[in-house]
Amino acid sequence: MTSTIRLAHKNDAGQIQAIYSPVVSQSATSFELEPPSVAEMRKRISTTLASMPWLVCERKGEVLGYVYARTFRPRLAYQWSVETSVYVHAELRRSGIGRALYTSLMRVLALQGYYNAYAGITLPNLPSQGLHEALGFKPVGVYREVGFKLGAWHDVGWWQLKLQPKVVPPRPPLDLKTAQKSPGWSAALSAGEKLLLI
Repeated sequence: MTSTIRLAHKNDAGQIQAIYSPVVSQSATSFELEPPSVAEMRKRISTTLASMPWLVCERKGEVLGYVYARTFRPRLAYQWSVETSVYVHAELRRSGIGRALYTSLMRVLALQGYYNAYAGITLPNLPSQGLHEALGFKPVGVYREVGFKLGAWHDVGWWQLKLQPKVVPPRPPLDLKTAQKSPGWSAALSAGEKLLLI
């Protein structure tokens, strides 16, 4: 059966939490110190989907990975920029799921009217760095020893992707519900599905 990419919903919270929990407890990839509960993950999904995309890759009812965007900074001049994160089931990393999810996410974000996507990566993390750079992200700086976890201080590198050419003045980004009514919505959401190898 073909894998699909779709918007997340609250019933995905348990599977999403199961993917994310070991990342929190076993690595410095996430700077959270305790894995969030399923209820907390459900809340995060609902809050994000009020304005921004949270996508999952699913096959036969199983969530294989997920990706989402959030506000980069709260002040209004930042409103055209987002921060992104992607997580893939540990047994399925390097299978193309991350690239596929990111491809769909970037198309959706451009459709909404965003111009910049940023990703923070705890260093070193060569697989994540490679994924982002393969998708066109460019390194823009490093926060040195910005977080302490698992007995050590960690650097976080930042990567930037320009989603579309800038215009002056830019229109405010569309909320997710409005973007879903756009003619290009289906094509944007399914863009990454063509890259899936499983």
